Amino acid sequence: MNGPSLAIRQRSLGDLTAEFPLFPPLTRGCPKSSTDEIAYPLEVGYDYARVDPGLFDQTPGTDIARWSPLLPPLAAPTLGEGGTPLVEFEGIHFKDESRNPTWSHKDRLNRVTVSAALAAGAPGVVVASSGNHGASAAAYAARAGLRAIVLTSADSPPAVQAFARAYGARVVSVPAEARWPLLREVVDRLGYHPVSNQTVTHTGHPFGPEGYKTIAYELFLQLGQAPAAVFTPTGYAELLYGVWKGFVELKLLGLTGTTPRMFACEPAADGPHARALATGAPAAIVETFPSAAYGIAGPVGGHRGVLAVRDSGGEAVLVTDEEMRLAQRDLAGQGLWQELSGAAGVAGYRKLRREFGGPVVCVGTSSGFKDLGVGAQTYPVLEHPTLDDLRA
Repeated sequence: MNGPSLAIRQRSLGDLTAEFPLFPPLTRGCPKSSTDEIAYPLEVGYDYARVDPGLFDQTPGTDIARWSPLLPPLAAPTLGEGGTPLVEFEGIHFKDESRNPTWSHKDRLNRVTVSAALAAGAPGVVVASSGNHGASAAAYAARAGLRAIVLTSADSPPAVQAFARAYGARVVSVPAEARWPLLREVVDRLGYHPVSNQTVTHTGHPFGPEGYKTIAYELFLQLGQAPAAVFTPTGYAELLYGVWKGFVELKLLGLTGTTPRMFACEPAADGPHARALATGAPAAIVETFPSAAYGIAGPVGGHRGVLAVRDSGGEAVLVTDEEMRLAQRDLAGQGLWQELSGAAGVAGYRKLRREFGGPVVCVGTSSGFKDLGVGAQTYPVLEHPTLDDLRA
């Protein structure tokens, strides 16, 4: 540990003058600035004047509690999240978040949100998820001695459902449109702590992106500087915003003079953040079309991603399933197997192919084991194999 949390408040991203106590986490967005059409998320504010500059005189390692002064209070025990490798790939740097305990970036978020559930005295956590988030929340809840309910869709990968069940979670498949009303009922009637979105546009848990900030801290130490550009797979943009906020804090603390341009890499089948940025809206809901990148595909965007891209001078990049599959294949050819969604950052970088005047980082979010159809393929068996068979 590096000292107690210096978190002091929640602040609305829709009205920066609207501030609230740190607890309870306002999981249904800002009650002052949100409307029926747009929900504004909150972020956590800190007493930055009390941050010891020596906090960053360390090497990256597992357990994000190494950054505890710049995180909300961490009541939940660690599973060894963080400290993921930075691998060179095609002249850029690939931050491989599949090396976390449940093989995805969501472990950073759930260490923080499950801590909030413990602080609230909740009997458990509830999450609406078809993939990484549900499995990660189940694991961290189990480690903390809490129950977990995972509301998933019927077409989510069976292997991922089994992953969540292995941690003792109650996994329930329901129609997509029923997940969020049922989640709210679990929160209101059973007192479970929600660790996924409950609002018309995305707000999510106000503490969640704080866990993702630690990716920025690690990148700063791994590179010895802030990168020039960061490309992230983007669904609800909590990851994108968290990484951006981490670099903003590093500049605020005087540790770097620059911040990277942030690129939101979304499936071409939807792209709510691209729509919001193109129209000047604070957030957008769009029509969606089928995509195999189920981890980031969806019609609902949020204000966090719009802020991160706009304020950093970045862009939203729409990538097709084919572009992600090519990036996924080439990453695997270098020993980096990502699920299709996890390859969106590399696909987005390849689509732009620009010079940024400094290091470029693409974040990979999750293991290829979690993709649709993995494990369902069958392969021929050589009953009496010969060397000629192998050559063939």
